[in-house]
Amino acid sequence: MKEHVLAVVLAGGKGSRLEPLTRDRAKPAVPFGGAYRIIDFSLSNCLNSGMRRILVLTQYKAMSLDRHISMGWQRYFCRELGEFADVVPPQQRIDESWYQGTADAVYQNIYTIEKETPAYVLILAGDHIYKMNYLAMLEQHIETGADATIGVLRRQRQEAARQFGVMEVDDSNRIIGFQEKPAEPKPVLGDPNCCLASMGIYLFTARFLFEELCRDATRRGSRHDFGNDVIPAMIQTNRVFAYPFRDENRKRDYYWRDVGTLDAYYDANMDLISVDPELNMYDEAWPIRTYQPNYPPPKFVFADEKRRGYALDSIVCLGSIISGGRVERSIVGPKVRVNSYAEVHDSILFGEVEIGRHARIRRAIIDKGVVIPPGVEIGFDRQLDLGRGFIVTENGVTVIAKADGLEQFLESERAIA
Repeated sequence: MKEHVLAVVLAGGKGSRLEPLTRDRAKPAVPFGGAYRIIDFSLSNCLNSGMRRILVLTQYKAMSLDRHISMGWQRYFCRELGEFADVVPPQQRIDESWYQGTADAVYQNIYTIEKETPAYVLILAGDHIYKMNYLAMLEQHIETGADATIGVLRRQRQEAARQFGVMEVDDSNRIIGFQEKPAEPKPVLGDPNCCLASMGIYLFTARFLFEELCRDATRRGSRHDFGNDVIPAMIQTNRVFAYPFRDENRKRDYYWRDVGTLDAYYDANMDLISVDPELNMYDEAWPIRTYQPNYPPPKFVFADEKRRGYALDSIVCLGSIISGGRVERSIVGPKVRVNSYAEVHDSILFGEVEIGRHARIRRAIIDKGVVIPPGVEIGFDRQLDLGRGFIVTENGVTVIAKADGLEQFLESERAIA
């Protein structure tokens, strides 16, 4: 049954709300939790669900994502057994334009999908953090004789307003109404405070999907988007069911995150360093896989009372050296160096960041390869950080992007002071 499913992961969005982290990479390629990329969760869910035929549709700034999947994921699949995780850039077989919407992205790759002769097509977003067994969703799809099944979760109506597609269902979970990002979401029957929000997970019977995509492609005024156009058009005349989210995270509350803003991204990462994080990354029954480079173990050097390298309540990745510096409540990516007398608090350091001596970092996200010169303070003066050209979020998180000349700029700033 699962071998007849083709998973299509949509990984082509710009991720503009995560700027500047998406300035040089696609949103699904943004690092998460130090060692992972956001797309690793969707791909791990496929692998753990036994679904080993995967197409990853890319579009913008896809080089790092392509490299990550090539280096970290190909070893889990055997092409001779019909298994694969292929990155598919825009083929422009049907249209020379960029993808116009989620449905158009699938439609423009319909030739590639049909060539695999799937019985079912599972469409996933590549930029959400969650654990889910797609096989259970497939079983319900077959049992109900559905043409399409949509993954849903309960959300507070106030939180879902203008953010999610919202569904209305009958007693059998058949969808009888659909609103795309409504200001006033319809409540769940019996619970006026909650609604059923779309997770952006769609399971289709393949032939039905092909027909609907071809129909939508010719529809005037369509934005060629599943939520805006395809789903609303099919629910009145076809068997479309909701699949309530069943969490594989094994915690008291379900875990599903759209880390689409800098503050949401920061909060989701900071959860991982808590004593009992909401997201269980240590569950061997549902592992999250990724590319692990061949770096040496992290190292902490100098034990002098005034010059001691240590990290508390933190995640420290391979290849990193805490050389006489202090790290607290932070995520330290691969090959990071924190030099003597430096302090890093409540921050996320991407790979290959270097923190100079006596520098002080607080509530910051620092992108890959950035060098912070000695003695510089980041995250202590909002106006100063804004004046330097950094982004400071609504919640006061300073974000430093990759930038040529950053070190020289900050050095000159110190000289003037």
